[in-house]
Amino acid sequence: MDVMKPIASTDIPTGDDWLYEVKYDGFRCVLDWGKNGDIHLTSKNKHDLTPNFPEIVAYCKEMEKVVVEMLPLKLDGELVILNNPYQANFSAIQKRGRLKNKESIEKSSSERAATFMVFDLLTVKGKTLQKLPFEERKQKLVELVEAGNFKDRIKLIEAFSDPKELWNIVFDSKGEGMIAKRKKGVYGPGKGHRDWYKIKNWRTFQAILTAYDSKNEYFSVEVFQNDELVEVGKCKHGLDSEAFQTVQKLFLTNGDKRGDTYRLPPAICASIHTLDIYRGELREPEFKSLLPNLSPEECTLSQFEIDMALLPTSVDISKTDKLYWPETNRTKGELLTYMREISPYMLPFLQNRALTIIRCPDGINEESFFQKHLPSYAPSYIKGVGKGDEKLIVCDSLDSLVWFANHGSIEFHVPFQYITSNKPLEIVFDLDPPDRSKFHWAIEASKIIRQLLDDLNLISFIKTSGNKGLQIHIPIPEGTMSYEETAVFTQAIAWTVENQKPDWFTTERMKNKRNGRLYIDYVQHGKDKTIIAPYSPRKTKEASIATPLFWEEVTEHLRPEQFTIKNGVERVQSQGCPFANFYKVGKHQDIDMIVALIK
Repeated sequence: MDVMKPIASTDIPTGDDWLYEVKYDGFRCVLDWGKNGDIHLTSKNKHDLTPNFPEIVAYCKEMEKVVVEMLPLKLDGELVILNNPYQANFSAIQKRGRLKNKESIEKSSSERAATFMVFDLLTVKGKTLQKLPFEERKQKLVELVEAGNFKDRIKLIEAFSDPKELWNIVFDSKGEGMIAKRKKGVYGPGKGHRDWYKIKNWRTFQAILTAYDSKNEYFSVEVFQNDELVEVGKCKHGLDSEAFQTVQKLFLTNGDKRGDTYRLPPAICASIHTLDIYRGELREPEFKSLLPNLSPEECTLSQFEIDMALLPTSVDISKTDKLYWPETNRTKGELLTYMREISPYMLPFLQNRALTIIRCPDGINEESFFQKHLPSYAPSYIKGVGKGDEKLIVCDSLDSLVWFANHGSIEFHVPFQYITSNKPLEIVFDLDPPDRSKFHWAIEASKIIRQLLDDLNLISFIKTSGNKGLQIHIPIPEGTMSYEETAVFTQAIAWTVENQKPDWFTTERMKNKRNGRLYIDYVQHGKDKTIIAPYSPRKTKEASIATPLFWEEVTEHLRPEQFTIKNGVERVQSQGCPFANFYKVGKHQDIDMIVALIK
């Protein structure tokens, strides 16, 4: 079938006639769901995607029993591999789509499963709903998803009535954009309508036009890295015919001709918007305007990276070239970019918890200080709990996180309970070797602890401390245990591990009495004591980060310094977040055996 396609728009339609949905970056797809496992996935270009997404087919077969009375169904949606609930991984879905070998497809689907994000219901019991208004189709879709309890490989794209609310979510999550849909609109093929509009979440940057290809009419787009020009992509569209012909003539008349390409020294600057970078190329780039008054020297790679990060405009970004980690040449700008990109994964572990930060306004080798109270000059969007100068900091938004980073905050530490509670949300073991040369002791201790936790039917999570050790987190249902009760449990586990290898492990708190052994810190798990937050940078020379791990990664090849602000975002986007289900697990964690152990 020919799918309905949204029309590109720079403006968001507003009013009571409209609903709004997240636009995901994946494969537009129609799911035909028949009886007896007759399932087909078809792209908007009518390509059969079914063989490349066996996890979707398997999920439909598993769920057939709960929707059998509604079959056959036809669902319209987007096949995606999610980075976070509102952002899809374009690179990952493209890679999956290119796979041909069945074993490679099965391996890929087990490592990083795709999700069918459904936004429209076109057929129920074989009868079309396409002539119904969109709001009626959407309501029937909501009822279908809720009745089937779909939540794994098929998920509903929620409709919002407030475009500003949704746009804020899309921006914070660095999503692709939004779709505005007219409530009364019917479903029809192509773009012969005025009912669906797509608004892209563009990244806008400034660059230099250095070359023109007369064969394909693309301009090369470059920026300065130190004194050298580096290409960040190519662009052709967006200028009106007069502006395009003017720039074209400059290159053809004055450029140094090499084959079909004409090159000029850096002089012509432009503002360009794009969706992102994929395989070294700008995605859907368009000229926004020429910038005749901009100096080419202002178009730098560091500024390009900051512009592509989509930092919130509420923060007055400054001194991005300042070196924060001199030994590895990492700057404040790189910290800001990292914190913005990692925010969807990090913020869930900061929200509703009192924050303690370590600030290094002049870099890690200069003066640093702890801060746990909200400064008087903090903007109003940063929350504080308490009164006067004793207000505790709560960092629960992208703007807050970037503001603190802009003020030199490098480390982010949180307690084990919500700010409104006296009881822990999690139990944590901190495995602290004497130095990095004994990191393998932390690996060994973590494996022993995991086996003990497995024997107690407990699901555990592990991360690097970002410095020299490992930390094991056990989420528990909120309010079910006191700190006094968890202390009995952590002590029992710590003593058990210590007794297994007393030459390696100790629970001795006094550092001068540990005799070079790994310290199993179970005492730190107490009310208002803190632990480094997942994904927080550290004051180490490498700019390492406290990195959530998959348990299968905890091998002799693991090193604490291998994850940094430079590779941490790419890692979580390519592999997924190992802590993604942390709170879900905690809500349903079975602690009966812990309770029995401590009674």
